Amino acid sequence: MRTDLLRRAAAAVDARTPASRDRALDGLRALALLAVPTGHWMLGGFTVTPGDGVLHNASPLGPLGFLAPLSWVLQLLGLFFLVGGYAAARSLARARERGTDLAGWLRGRAVRLLRPVLGVAAVWALLIPLMHAAGVPEGTVRTGAVLVVQPLWYVGIYLVLTALTPYCLAAGRRLGAWAAAPLLGAVAVVDLLRYGPWGGAVPSWLALVNLLPGWLFAYQLGVSWAQGRLRRAGGGLLLLGGAALFAVLLAVFHYPASMVGVPGAARTNSHPPSLLVLALASVQCGAAVLLRERLGRLLGRPLLWLPVVVVNLSAMTIFCWHQTAMFAVALPGSLLGAVPGLTAGPDSLGWVLARAAWLPVFALVLAAVGRFARRFDGPWPSRLWRTAAGAGAAVFTVYALGVV
Repeated sequence: MRTDLLRRAAAAVDARTPASRDRALDGLRALALLAVPTGHWMLGGFTVTPGDGVLHNASPLGPLGFLAPLSWVLQLLGLFFLVGGYAAARSLARARERGTDLAGWLRGRAVRLLRPVLGVAAVWALLIPLMHAAGVPEGTVRTGAVLVVQPLWYVGIYLVLTALTPYCLAAGRRLGAWAAAPLLGAVAVVDLLRYGPWGGAVPSWLALVNLLPGWLFAYQLGVSWAQGRLRRAGGGLLLLGGAALFAVLLAVFHYPASMVGVPGAARTNSHPPSLLVLALASVQCGAAVLLRERLGRLLGRPLLWLPVVVVNLSAMTIFCWHQTAMFAVALPGSLLGAVPGLTAGPDSLGWVLARAAWLPVFALVLAAVGRFARRFDGPWPSRLWRTAAGAGAAVFTVYALGVV
């Protein structure tokens, strides 16, 4: 019976999908999006301080260095920004056809991105005093706030890239897919200055220069792809060239193997992005271009298309609330002490297996939270609602700035 209901639902969704819909692009977006919670849930752990029961963030990547290749699979930010650039270019073109000016288009994109962020921040502004009143240790509250903030800074980066879309379009018209090459070169120069023999004489703030070209690289490729300037030959070059560069950076220049930060490590690839991040993004973007048609045909099957639609409809809910879901499970777990895979230290293969078993629990809690949280994604009902949410978000921001 359930199978029949699922098949009918999938068939109905498939029938309502316009023939012009780019299913491959939606599939790539869903894949990149699901990698965010999966990566945070598998590569982030907790420990509990004996005695006071304070919950602390912990990473398995320090004691379990063999997990670093897992971060190559779960860090799909290159794919995330590739699809973002493609979608933004198409969206801006449609807006101009409707007569919407650039300012109006940017305002609409910003509102859709910021509403869910303000929502989760406002809810946490209420949760913090409630947790204090319930006797939750201050250290545990700080741990939860840090978890919530971790993914949200990408929204700020994404807004900046969105504002640069007209310039990316102009660069794509002039240079095609090669418009991304100067961005790769800029990151390479900064890395050379940071990690070369004169690195000690270079100011630490220089690393921040990589923030814009590092994340703009895949976004620019996405814009060029939407313009028809990135084709299969370019995809093959990105895939092979990125893989070669990735191997050289690891084997010859000894870049850290993990794509995310490791506590206590002297170098990190992700904050800000290093050349290794761009090499991996090149591989991901090249594979996406090469597999697009095959993926589109595969998603022509209703049962495969249905989850893609569900994930895309819940995109910002998943992005903004997945860390809250994990914290909601870990918080009561901390009362029990060191629970394997949850609050016990992430320092063994047993922890990896136990954490994998917890993933469905996190997902179920996220689904439950999402039923409430999705109301923040759409238009808000009144000015009072918007004012209250904005005030709450401001309170949480002040608190977060003090603890992150």
